[in-house]
Amino acid sequence: MTSRIPRDSRLRLVRPRPLAAAPRAMNQRRSRRPAPRPPEGTPAQAELARMARSGLASAARVAHWADTALRPGRDGAGPDGKGTLSDSTAELAAGDLSLTVAQVRADWDTARLAGLVEVHGDSARPGWRLRAWDRDDSAVLRGWVALFDAWSLAHPEPADHEPAAVAEVVSAMPQVLSFLQLSAGPVPVEQLLDLLEQRVTELRTERCEIPYGPQPEPTPVATDAPLDPLLDWALHALAAVGALTCGDGQATLTPLGSWAVWVKLEQICVAAQSPAGNIEQAAEGMLRGCAQLRPKAARDEYRAWLAARPVGSAVTELLDAARGEDALLRGLAFEALRVVGAPAEPDVRSVADEPTLRPYALLWLAEHDGVDPEDAHEALTREEATWLWVDTAAAVADHGEAPLLVRHLESAVQPTVPMLLDEVRAVGHPRTVQVLVALAAAHPDPALAKAVRRAAFQVHTGGN
Repeated sequence: MTSRIPRDSRLRLVRPRPLAAAPRAMNQRRSRRPAPRPPEGTPAQAELARMARSGLASAARVAHWADTALRPGRDGAGPDGKGTLSDSTAELAAGDLSLTVAQVRADWDTARLAGLVEVHGDSARPGWRLRAWDRDDSAVLRGWVALFDAWSLAHPEPADHEPAAVAEVVSAMPQVLSFLQLSAGPVPVEQLLDLLEQRVTELRTERCEIPYGPQPEPTPVATDAPLDPLLDWALHALAAVGALTCGDGQATLTPLGSWAVWVKLEQICVAAQSPAGNIEQAAEGMLRGCAQLRPKAARDEYRAWLAARPVGSAVTELLDAARGEDALLRGLAFEALRVVGAPAEPDVRSVADEPTLRPYALLWLAEHDGVDPEDAHEALTREEATWLWVDTAAAVADHGEAPLLVRHLESAVQPTVPMLLDEVRAVGHPRTVQVLVALAAAHPDPALAKAVRRAAFQVHTGGN
């Protein structure tokens, strides 16, 4: 070892935090698209949440009972895996709550659709919305919107109707609801029926295809069956979830229903603004598509992707992508989870014990709890910060350029190169050798590069 080797070279620290956290302050800014305002006359969020709590009070009561009595309800789901209550549990709940068994089952189904109860195989547990029920208006409203989305499951469909016709009506109802929302008042059911018939005709025309070659005689389908019974079913199903009222041959959206339709229209607008067209990709493909985007454009892409799928499955997909071998996707997945916000908290908290995800999860949770992104690194131990430094360096080595990897050296929490190398060797990251070799190849200082190569050799051979 020559005197040129930097035994105590001082690192030029820009900030004592990992590079992975550096763009976060920028990402916390609002998107360039201003936050849209609901239509004039829409009640405030607190009032909408009060309405939603009132409408879901019975379902929340059954869910709270299951949480308390079943701890947290593992025995409450039947062996069919559909989350239906067993007979004994339903009878126990009916006795405790002074309800009939039929009422308990109906409230349980509503609780499932609203996300107050989550079913996993043949077991059930309280949903995060139930935990936040009394303190988080946004959680309550998300639960009600989930029920609104599932209106066709909340009310039995009429008998003796072709499944294809029922599916067509369900597909056409968003346009009917949009018309009701724009009308901002009572609309004659006959007018809604005309609109429904037009939309169903459009759907049938859109999927019409001319087959090639000889074909068998088509099987007659009852495409001319009247739609008014199905419209009546749809309106009563939407009334059952509290989205509208029906009477005197007219239908009117409730304030909750009008707000929910507006929310859906806004989500469609956001999804339509996807700059890179990754909406239909799985999480991993979407994140790879965002890797070359600037933070603001990537954030818009995350919003569009999230708006197009249920939040629960989206969070699961993102965390699965974060568990992969690509460190860049790990960092991007948690940036996307920052866009999700509070609904992702239980899942992020649940992965905080996984070594690969722990530093990312702790930073996410610190920021979620209100810690300034500039200070969130203080939630990490020295070892966790070093592990994250190596993981971020692996992402830079795989996807970045040599100068960026050299600049990454400045983000280390250690004040000297020897201290950094000692702690990097000790932290046990699986990519340590590759990161050190890449850093040695990229660094312009021959003496420092030699020291880094020697550290890589020591890790590779298990020596000191």
